[in-house]
Amino acid sequence: MSDALPVVLAYAAIALSWGGTWPVGKLAVGEVPPLELSAIRFALVGVVLLALCVVLRIPLGRRDLGAVILAAGLGIFLYNALVFVALTMAPASDGALIVPTSIPVLTALAAIAIGERMTGTKAAGFAVATVGGALVIVGAQTAGSAFSPQRLLADVMALGGAACWAAYGVAGHVAMRDRSPIALVALTSLIGAAMLFPLGLLEHGYRDVPTWPLSAWALLGYLVVFATIVGFVLFQWSVRRFGAGVASMVSYLVPIAALLIAAVWLAERPAPLQLAGGAVILAGVRVATMRGPTTAEVAVEPI
Repeated sequence: MSDALPVVLAYAAIALSWGGTWPVGKLAVGEVPPLELSAIRFALVGVVLLALCVVLRIPLGRRDLGAVILAAGLGIFLYNALVFVALTMAPASDGALIVPTSIPVLTALAAIAIGERMTGTKAAGFAVATVGGALVIVGAQTAGSAFSPQRLLADVMALGGAACWAAYGVAGHVAMRDRSPIALVALTSLIGAAMLFPLGLLEHGYRDVPTWPLSAWALLGYLVVFATIVGFVLFQWSVRRFGAGVASMVSYLVPIAALLIAAVWLAERPAPLQLAGGAVILAGVRVATMRGPTTAEVAVEPI
């Protein structure tokens, strides 16, 4: 019971940080190339966190380097290449609803490969939260919108990004057997930035970076500080504590946070069905996390 408040605060911080990623990301890719943006974002994150590891003497770890590289390739390189390019072709709301509501189930399935147990409580929580996610998605659909092949492609790319993030959570769980969440995010950010850098060369070769407007740098600052440093580190902390499957359920809270941010920032009002879906999601998350991590999950965690 004494640990309940830190968990609630951590999940709320992750949801708010990632909920703002979608409107901020949409505005950012409207001003600067998406792949250059992603490469610079993670290079900055990696440098900041690596410096923090040096100052605080946080070891980077030497084991499971393959899992670190896999996590970087999937969660940093492929996820951002798919999702941020998709943001240039479809509304931010598409990604904000498709990606977070797909990740938990995909992660739970992937986590079976590393021995995480699918208990009845978890399964019930996933089922309830998935229903809530579907209600949020349905409630977001606008009447009379015409079919767009480009938007369909963007939505498929967003779904692919969700699959990459699910695998990232599982690979990160393995990688954190020998390192802290901060060390993992530092390493994966630097490796992912190196993978993204050549793709940025195909856009404008980074020659346009000195001409980026101040607004673009402000948006990039949000993506670096909140969406990545705060969001990623707290997410990996929850993976370390609860296992990849249960930790991924924080994604169900992201659409709720995105709706709240849109209501405050953009004066958008969520539909009643979206509000109902949000309530169902919260109930599902509560059910899945009710009993905390199992003994089997705790046994593989580093002290």
